Amino acid sequence: MGPAGAMIDQVRGALTLARVNTRLGERPDRPLRALLAMLPHGSTMLGAVAAGTARYPHAVAIVDDEGAVTHAQLWADSTALARALRARGVGPDDRIGILMRNSSRFAVTMLGGAMLGADLVFLNTGSAAPQLAEVVEAEQVTLLICDDDAADRVTPSSGPTVIPAGELPALIRDAPTGRLPAPERTGRLVILTSGTTGRPKGAPRAADRAAATATTALLGRIPMRVRDTLVINAPFFHAWGLANLTIALALSATVVTRRQFDPEQTLRDVGEFRADGLVVVPVMMQAICALDSRVLASVDTASLRVIACSGSALPGRLATEILDRFGPVLYNVYGSTEVATATIATPDDLRRCATTAGRPAPGIRVRVLDEDGDPLPPGVPGRVFVGSASSFEGYSDGGEKESRHGLLSTGDLGHVDPSGHLHIDGREDDMIVSGGENVYPAEVEELLGQHPDVAEVVVVGVPDERFGQALKAFVVPRPGATVDGEDLREHVRTRLASYKVPRTVAFVAELPRNATGKVLRSELT
Repeated sequence: MGPAGAMIDQVRGALTLARVNTRLGERPDRPLRALLAMLPHGSTMLGAVAAGTARYPHAVAIVDDEGAVTHAQLWADSTALARALRARGVGPDDRIGILMRNSSRFAVTMLGGAMLGADLVFLNTGSAAPQLAEVVEAEQVTLLICDDDAADRVTPSSGPTVIPAGELPALIRDAPTGRLPAPERTGRLVILTSGTTGRPKGAPRAADRAAATATTALLGRIPMRVRDTLVINAPFFHAWGLANLTIALALSATVVTRRQFDPEQTLRDVGEFRADGLVVVPVMMQAICALDSRVLASVDTASLRVIACSGSALPGRLATEILDRFGPVLYNVYGSTEVATATIATPDDLRRCATTAGRPAPGIRVRVLDEDGDPLPPGVPGRVFVGSASSFEGYSDGGEKESRHGLLSTGDLGHVDPSGHLHIDGREDDMIVSGGENVYPAEVEELLGQHPDVAEVVVVGVPDERFGQALKAFVVPRPGATVDGEDLREHVRTRLASYKVPRTVAFVAELPRNATGKVLRSELT
């Protein structure tokens, strides 16, 4: 990107931040206090949260299963924790692993670690002990702060120092007093890849780039505002949940969250707190829409301006159902751990085409390239590449994503339609070659998902002596459905080419998923 393009992005970002931070009738000293609080930290995550804290210190920051905490108390607890950890010798050379479910303690740990200049490694709470040990070692975690019920998955004798979250209140209460020196460096945020095809890998990025670019990219298209109330059930340890948590704290917003996702509780939280936004992964919205109609009708969700989905593919039928049930409030965000936000589909986009990934987010470049790295015209499928200032710096182990023309590969295949909207055809490594023909599972999955008796479906390739690979569909039927495999095969046969018809159909009670709702295809055979 040239100087002119960079300047345009800076102006666009400044206008976005001005718009989302404007509140009618606000006392003029509040924005000034926010600016002054931000100055010592700069445009980092800490700076953004310091600004939000100074602006509305006594507003509720987080409501979780244990109660409510204000922005001022959150900042004070984080500062005290930083002092306590510093007294134990923790500093900029450390890597703090955070293995915690959604809660105010997660935020306190994250902010306290950042105040020390330490790198923060966000660990998947669903990891089994062997995988957790492997990741902790690979990411060189020196201090691990974890939920109390996760302590039995950690072996402190052969790894980092471990502090259960239950000990944090005492650490905060007994912390040394006095001024906390500014950190010698700005720590990095290390977010793990999903690990659907192997061990999760750390994808670090600088905290200042992560905060500034991610904020303007999302808020340039999604109408969140200062002092909103957001129900966030996307996991905080994942890039999507983490981005929304930090944006909410920067906007002096109130975050309502729970340790465990429950669709009915989530719906009731929206109604009780008159939430402006709901931040989820698609499988969560699927569970909400599947609630009994009487439950759905019993909760007033008219306050919602935004339902923001990301983390995995959003099925077209589900997008339409959400729009029908909740109105024009759905925003589908496409990206990855490595490239952050890439495109955003607005309610209007999704009404026109329920399966679109939308248009590039403000300040983001998205290109579909051929195998030689040359741009492809609209309608021609190719490899999706993204350019963003908030892209990661390369994996912790030294590995990198393929780069072309300053853009990073997402690992996805897709195409752009004539109106400039991106469509994802599937993962590069999910493509099935059957009898010499390339089949993108997403196309078959989307068609099968439109069948009235299908709740969920995944299509994978299995070994076949004649064709090399054959398609196999794993189907979760809707309650009470009586559909059989041949019905579903015929549903595909009458609409797609013959080589796209699944050879076999297996009916399952549920699909294996990780914590963000991505299907673990490697477990389906």
